[in-house]
This record gives sequence, C-alpha cells and structure tokens, in this order.
Amino acid sequence: MNDNLARFLLTFFLGFIGSLVINHSSLKPDGWTSRTGAYIGLSILTLGIYGLVASICNLSFDPSKGSNIGYKKD
Repeated sequence: MNDNLARFLLTFFLGFIGSLVINHSSLKPDGWTSRTGAYIGLSILTLGIYGLVASICNLSFDPSKGSNIGYKKD
C-alpha cells in the first residue's frame, strides 16, 4: 500500500490517534513530524474540517515541498 494512502486512512478514520501512530511507525516521512496537536485542537475548533482537509492532503504529501498541511519539518 502507498504510504500516502496509509497516512490518509489513518488520519481520516482515527484523527489525532492516527497521527500518533504515524509518528511512531515506519509511516513517518523522513525529516517530518505529524502535527498531532493541530489535529486535535483545530479539528475541534473547525468542527472536523481541519482534520478532513489535513487527511486529504496526506494523499498528495511531498517531502520535497517546504511545507505540508498536517506536517512540520523535524
């Protein structure tokens, strides 16, 4: 399975718990850390919209970009 698809499925269905799983598994992209706190806080504030957008952005995650929604550089 494609890592981007696996990250999408984890964050879409498990939210911040999926983000924690990503950070502590081989799904963590080299040089990047998932913004677990953002998944929790912003998803609550936006009634789940941030979590949905960040999950969808996992499908197009590109480690060569300077920034990615839901991730920060280590």
